[in-house]
Amino acid sequence: MDNKVIIYTDGACSKNPGPGGYCAILTYGKYEKVVSGGEPHTTNNRMELRAVIEGLKALNRACNVTVVSDSKYVCDAINQHWIDSWQKNNWKKSNKDPVLNPGLWKELLQLMQIHSVRFEWIKGHDGHPYNERCDKIAVEQYMQYRTEPS
Repeated sequence: MDNKVIIYTDGACSKNPGPGGYCAILTYGKYEKVVSGGEPHTTNNRMELRAVIEGLKALNRACNVTVVSDSKYVCDAINQHWIDSWQKNNWKKSNKDPVLNPGLWKELLQLMQIHSVRFEWIKGHDGHPYNERCDKIAVEQYMQYRTEPS
């Protein structure tokens, strides 16, 4: 599996919960693909997860993937192995509260069975060109669902 892909992701929400948008920019060598969308009523964390999921779903064969995200929620859940504990504890956190967004986490785990995926956290709104583009596109997506004037 030498298909090395970098997926830059971001999710955005106007109010939380509220209208939300996501964006994933997939890069493979000199090629690039943008995947984006939104929902009328969601949360920022759901949009962060959706960005990663939709980015992975856009791949047409098994790849070595680096997901670059400004979401500590997503990156830490994988890199700190929280998700392993959640699964083992029937989707409950260490304090016994239910894990939020279990359906999205399960969808992500299924996609991670297809691809070799590692997660890299970057600071958001810090001038990283792909992160800034993802944020701009995610905001454009949620703006479609806003009902109040901006």
